[in-house]
Amino acid sequence: MKKLLELRKRMKKKKPVFLRQDAQKKKRLGRGWRKPKGLHSKMRLRHKDKRAHPEPGFGSPREIRGLSKEGLQYVVVSNPKQVEEIKKEKQGIVISSSVGNRKRVMIIKKALELNINVLNMKEPKKFVDKIEKEIQQKAEEKKKKKEEKEKKGEEKKKKAEKKEKEEGKEQKLEETVTKEEEIKEEKKEMDKTLITTQ
Repeated sequence: MKKLLELRKRMKKKKPVFLRQDAQKKKRLGRGWRKPKGLHSKMRLRHKDKRAHPEPGFGSPREIRGLSKEGLQYVVVSNPKQVEEIKKEKQGIVISSSVGNRKRVMIIKKALELNINVLNMKEPKKFVDKIEKEIQQKAEEKKKKKEEKEKKGEEKKKKAEKKEKEEGKEQKLEETVTKEEEIKEEKKEMDKTLITTQ
């Protein structure tokens, strides 16, 4: 197995990049391989100075085809339960791209516990530390925002209470002023009645 993996490594170094005809000239064509079909295409006619075609000879040995660099089978995983079912001698995990960061961290921790290779990640431990720090920072920011919101709410309440008190004082003043005016008017009426009786 090791010999075959080394052989594949050497073969991959020699293997050319299979580009579509005129991919370097026109960006819109893309870099994916397409079979040349032009009537006068020199690439279709396999001229020596033109690009190489994908052929069976460029393939990796059959026994290790589709295996990772370590010689492990790829198994796509999307939750921590699936990690437990993996045979670590033959298989390695690839975390699904649709999985969120929290669940990803849980999967990686489980894999590290069971000594299972995470094939689509170079340094899983660093990734876990980084994500946990980010989660902590988000939690702290959330807490700060909540505290600020509560403070603003308390300030609003205090302002509202102050306003109510001021309005209450103004009403009392108005009531006293109106009472005084009523008393004055009553006095005037009394004076008028006294004057008319004399």
